Amino acid sequence: MIRVLLVDDQRLVRAGFRSILDGEDDITVVAEAADGREALQAAHEHRPDVVLMDIRMPVLDGLAATRHLLEDPAVHCKVVILTTFDLDEDVYGALRAGASGFLVKDTEPEELIHAVRVVARGDALLAPSITRRLISEFASRGTRPSPPPALDRLTDREREVLSLVAAGLSNDEIARELTLSPATAKTHVSRIMTKTGARDRAQLVVLAYESGAVTPRWVNP
Repeated sequence: MIRVLLVDDQRLVRAGFRSILDGEDDITVVAEAADGREALQAAHEHRPDVVLMDIRMPVLDGLAATRHLLEDPAVHCKVVILTTFDLDEDVYGALRAGASGFLVKDTEPEELIHAVRVVARGDALLAPSITRRLISEFASRGTRPSPPPALDRLTDREREVLSLVAAGLSNDEIARELTLSPATAKTHVSRIMTKTGARDRAQLVVLAYESGAVTPRWVNP
């Protein structure tokens, strides 16, 4: 059972998400919070697997709450940022802090359900073209430090796979692109994450762009 914590200062938004998610056999909403401080308390009390986190909230905003959650060794969860299309660099900052991706508030019910399942199994919400474009744009504004030593340990094939992960391709899409089996593509991604210390695909994308291993660019929808 996937345990979800809903964090949004709008009660109607939380109620709408709860009604959708609680209708699934494998998902349950264990708690709600109206601000970041409540979210931290609820996460400790209810131990969710996935947190759906709004950005703009009173008391403690979603970005600060995300950083606290993902730095807390006592909490083991994935964070998905709830947002709208008018995103700013704060959202990229959330990815850098370890959030697993974005979810648009007016998303369709089936997309919300799919997103929770995707993040719960350790993947990231990088497939939609709008998300890929935004990640590329925000990454292009960041500083470019020297590539971390971990990238030197990647094989040529792993670097090729990394570039496709950074473009938002799924394991199945990577397999088709490189004429590999899906299992082999998954193995390559897992090895890259192990070598780089990335907690999930979202952090792998951030690493790829910030290190210069992949050049940020607009991705056509």
